[in-house]
Amino acid sequence: MESIDIMIKEHENIRRMLKVIRKYSYKVLLNEKIDYDDFYKIIDFIRNYADKHHHMKEENILFAVMGERFEKLANNGPITGMLIEHDLGRLYILNLEEALKEYKEVNDEKRLDIIANAISYSDLLYRHTEKENTALYKLAENILPTESKNRVDEKCKEVEIKANRERIQKKYLNILKELENKVN
Repeated sequence: MESIDIMIKEHENIRRMLKVIRKYSYKVLLNEKIDYDDFYKIIDFIRNYADKHHHMKEENILFAVMGERFEKLANNGPITGMLIEHDLGRLYILNLEEALKEYKEVNDEKRLDIIANAISYSDLLYRHTEKENTALYKLAENILPTESKNRVDEKCKEVEIKANRERIQKKYLNILKELENKVN
């Protein structure tokens, strides 16, 4: 499925950002001089590329079609697990943002919360993308009938066309490259 190929490529970009997150977190741990505003760029990438663009295709298109076709996948099955992990990731990012705000108010102890939430998100998403790439996406390709696969591909293509028009990919891949260059 073309849509799954695109989602796997997006996972590669997300995983690149996870490496950036770990490197920034290590610098925080060592109390090295960094631009803490870069964490807001990371949050922007996560919320708008990883979540709004990528996860919404999964949730609103792929998982929805899989759940319609096979209710057991959605009702306390693997799709439910993926949705819970999406929500847990959102919580880590919200907590990271709060820790950054409090750190800026000269609360040095908040560095611990910055590290904890950034690393928790990174670890969660690494395992999450691995499960999707190796299990859930393969399951979709194996069990969905051609008509359902075509519907997923068509709807995802519409999302991609709109995102290309709005230059979403270009913007967030540029942010990714910028941050990779800063921490390497």
